[in-house]
Amino acid sequence: MDVCLVIKQRLEALGLEQRDLAAAAEVTESYISQLLTRKKLPPEPRRTDIYDKMEEFLKLPGGKLAKLADHERKEVLKRNLGDPPKPLFKEVRELILRKCAPDKEKQIRVIFEKQPFGELERLVTQKLLDVVKRIAKNELDSETWLRSVARLSGQSYEAMRVSILEFLDTDAFNVSVENCVSFLDPLIESWNIDLATFGMEIVLNRRLIPDYAKKFEFVERELAEPEEEPGLKEFLKHLSVNGDATEEEIEFLKKLRFKGKHPTPLYYYRELQNLRDPLHFRALAARTLRKSTRGQSQPQGLIAPMHKYLEAEGIEKQLQLNGRKGAIQRWADSRGKRRKEQKAKP
Repeated sequence: MDVCLVIKQRLEALGLEQRDLAAAAEVTESYISQLLTRKKLPPEPRRTDIYDKMEEFLKLPGGKLAKLADHERKEVLKRNLGDPPKPLFKEVRELILRKCAPDKEKQIRVIFEKQPFGELERLVTQKLLDVVKRIAKNELDSETWLRSVARLSGQSYEAMRVSILEFLDTDAFNVSVENCVSFLDPLIESWNIDLATFGMEIVLNRRLIPDYAKKFEFVERELAEPEEEPGLKEFLKHLSVNGDATEEEIEFLKKLRFKGKHPTPLYYYRELQNLRDPLHFRALAARTLRKSTRGQSQPQGLIAPMHKYLEAEGIEKQLQLNGRKGAIQRWADSRGKRRKEQKAKP
C-alpha cells in the first residue's frame, strides 16, 4: 500500500473530493491530482508540513502518510542509483551565470562550457540551492513571506506552496526551470567565487531576507592555540618542583584539556609524577628493571632522583608527620620546663 492508494481510499470513505483535500493542505488541486496519479513523487516528509494537514483532514493516524512516503521515496532512489547524472537545463545554467559577479562571469562561463556539469558547476549550483532551500524551509510556515515571493514570481499563494514543496526535494542533479523561476531568480541577487580557495559569497534579496549576505570558505586553516591554564602557569613558576621537567613533558601538560574545570598547580605536579613513574607504563618498567636495577638503589636512566617519584599524597603525609613531631617536641619541651621549675622551688 502506498500514499496514493491510502489517500484515495480515505477520500472515497469520507465522501470528499480532491479539491477539498487541496484546500485543507493549502496546495493546488492540480498538485493533488498529480500525486494521486503518481505523476509526482510524494515530497520528503522531513521537509514539509503537507502530511500533517492531510492526516488531520482525512482522520488518519499521525505519521502514517509520512512513513509510507518515506518508504516509497527510498524504493525510487534504489531504482535510480544506476542512472548517470543529467546536465543542467540550458535555462538553469544561464540563470546561474547571469547572477554571477560581472567581473567573473566570462571566466566562469568558459569553465562551465569546457566541463559541462563538471565539479565547479555542481559545486556552485548545489551551494546556491542549499542556501535558498534553508531559507525556504525556515519560512515555510510564514504566509506573509510566501505571498511576497509568490508576487515576485507571478504565482498564487497555493501554487507557491506547491513550488516550495517540490523545491525542497531538489538538488543539483534535478533542479528544474520552474525551481529557478520560483526561488533562485527572485531570492538570489548575485554570487561570486574565488577559484583559488573556492570561497563563495552569495548576496540575497534584502527585501525578503534580513541576513542577506552569506559567505562560504573551503580553505585549510591552522587551529588557534588554546589559552594556557592558570594552574599550569603557576606550576611552571615553581622551579623547586618542575625545574627538571623536559620540554616534552611540559608540552604534554599543555595539551591536557578540561571541560568546564580549571586544575590547580598540585594537579600538574601529580600528573608530571604519574608521567614519570615506571609503574604506570608496565612494558617500559619491566625492561628497565631487568636491565639496570641489579645492585643499585634505583634504576639508571631515570629523569629525576628517586625521591622525586614520591606522590603528592606522600608529601602531604610527610608534612603531617613533621607537624606531629613538632607538636610532640613542643609538648616535651614544655613538660621539661615545668619539671625544672618545680625542682627550683624551695
